Amino acid sequence: MCGIIRASPDRSQIVTDTSLRAQLIDLFRETGPAHHQAYRATDGADPDWPLWYAEYMQARLNGLLSTRLTRSELTYLLVLVEKERAAASPAAPWPDYYAEFFLNRYGAMAGQMPAAPPM
Repeated sequence: MCGIIRASPDRSQIVTDTSLRAQLIDLFRETGPAHHQAYRATDGADPDWPLWYAEYMQARLNGLLSTRLTRSELTYLLVLVEKERAAASPAAPWPDYYAEFFLNRYGAMAGQMPAAPPM
């Protein structure tokens, strides 16, 4: 992992990629068990888990990445990263894989959904 330093626009502190990666991994590690607890009656089974995850982590993820991801966009990204991870069958635990996915994409996407088309 490189040690590129990025300034957060809404904070005066500097965040390194390494510490941001660790914070993202922690957020994903926290979200999994929280979801399982919320769906304990079904042993954590929830075919719409990306919707729950997006609701649970949207504000914190946006804060970490300095983005403005909508719940719809975040839901899409969660589905995309899980499909990618399942196809790749990586050795890395899923929170680590997800953290890398978001780190590699947040700058280019800037967390912006395109404007709605005019009616």
